[in-house]
Amino acid sequence: MSKAADSEPLGEIFRRLIGNTGPISLMHYMGEANARYYSSRDPLGEAGDFVTAPEISQMFGELIGLWLADMWINAGREEPVHYVELGPGRGTLAVDALRAARRYGLEPSIHFVEASTALKDIQLANVPGAQWHHDLSTVPMYGPVLIVANEFLDALPVRQLVMTADGWRERMVVPDGAGKDGRFVCVAGSQPMDAAIPEARRQAEVGAIIETCPGAAAVVYEVAGRLKDQGGAALFIDYGHDQLRDGSSLQAVRDHLKVDPFILPGEADLTAHVDFATLAPIAQSRGVRWLGTAAQGRWLRNLGIDARAQALAQIAPEHAAALDLAKDRLVGEGQMGVLFKVMGLAAPGWPGGAGF
Repeated sequence: MSKAADSEPLGEIFRRLIGNTGPISLMHYMGEANARYYSSRDPLGEAGDFVTAPEISQMFGELIGLWLADMWINAGREEPVHYVELGPGRGTLAVDALRAARRYGLEPSIHFVEASTALKDIQLANVPGAQWHHDLSTVPMYGPVLIVANEFLDALPVRQLVMTADGWRERMVVPDGAGKDGRFVCVAGSQPMDAAIPEARRQAEVGAIIETCPGAAAVVYEVAGRLKDQGGAALFIDYGHDQLRDGSSLQAVRDHLKVDPFILPGEADLTAHVDFATLAPIAQSRGVRWLGTAAQGRWLRNLGIDARAQALAQIAPEHAAALDLAKDRLVGEGQMGVLFKVMGLAAPGWPGGAGF
């Protein structure tokens, strides 16, 4: 898309496209909206639209770094070894993780898979030694890979299928006929999609929605292949579910508030719950070890976040209350502790990971 097109509101581009060619899929809508959103700003932190776990506390990244170091040490300390992060944000997680891992001799080459030019400059300042990649295809294909994806999969576009009186159809997007606030709405497509639904889930009430994410499936499939071929381990951390569910989970966030995802596309962060129940078997199909999918709070507690918070509070007593508050945001049942999940993968022959 040209710079001139980037300056035009995405909603206007969508209206013109739909007027010329007909409804667009929800997956197309979400993909283009997030591409515009992430290419044009730094969305993180209190001044942005949302806060991720690494920005809440250094403890999050430190424990991930210790987990990776423990895996690498128990697998035999093979080198060269590569740290690969998908969607690294500002580089905060990498800074904390690699600092902790370095204490145990793990000093990998650093690779960021990042498409946002707005975030690359910030990452360069925070992690000067990193190498950037548009996707995994250019990441080194030799030596173990230690892969981390925190709140990466949730922003990949989802495909939604809806049960109608005439069978399953893909959910499409069109401008609201009433023209209210320039809003878009979802409608059922015209093409039958029954063959795309697993037979066990085809019988459903009218209005039922099944949500899939082809992009997330492709990423996990590719990561698993790398682990199988090169050795290593991977952590996928995101909000989502570990049991099959129906219904739409699409949401939008702007200025730390939930907003309508069908108003001002490209101006809010669109996300959907990650379907870990589907992703685990995809990884296993490539012959890698699925270590488990655990609630983030339980995983962090199993790794010792309570002891780490106490140790930091002893070093800096004036920050004890803030540390406790940050820890609660990461592990609390009403915060990120249950809704967010951690899925671990490891190469054949690599050890089982702590925390699962």
